Amino acid sequence: MSKVTPLRILIVEDEFLIALELESLLQDAGHDVVGIAASSEEALSLSNQLSPDLAFVDIHLADGLTGIDVARHLSDQHHVTVLFMTANAKRIPEDFAGARGVIAKPYTERGVKEALAYITAEQKQEGDRNERMTFVPFDEESREDSKSRLS
Repeated sequence: MSKVTPLRILIVEDEFLIALELESLLQDAGHDVVGIAASSEEALSLSNQLSPDLAFVDIHLADGLTGIDVARHLSDQHHVTVLFMTANAKRIPEDFAGARGVIAKPYTERGVKEALAYITAEQKQEGDRNERMTFVPFDEESREDSKSRLS
């Protein structure tokens, strides 16, 4: 099996323990977590300084429902690949705010690995497409179908 090129990842999550657990999972998968941000201002500042390849973005941050704006900015201005993390997929806008997919919260190790595999395109996702998924890529699922799988 080929070795995965490590991604530089920014975690945008205001729940410190969740951010630390995600950081550990990502590092165990061979990636570099370059920063953790709890607010939109901190996320944008760190993005400017650290130039991440990928950002895991919670929709609801310490400063409110600002994760959507962060995702748009990271995607549009910095060309960062964005994945949302949320317990409420209904808050994701119709245009997905530039994000490539969503991981259901509470997330699982499997969901994070599925997301990383999809983003790195190193392996084909396996398993029955009809089973409940913990990661839903936006370009393969309709908005309604992704909502039903994550609820």
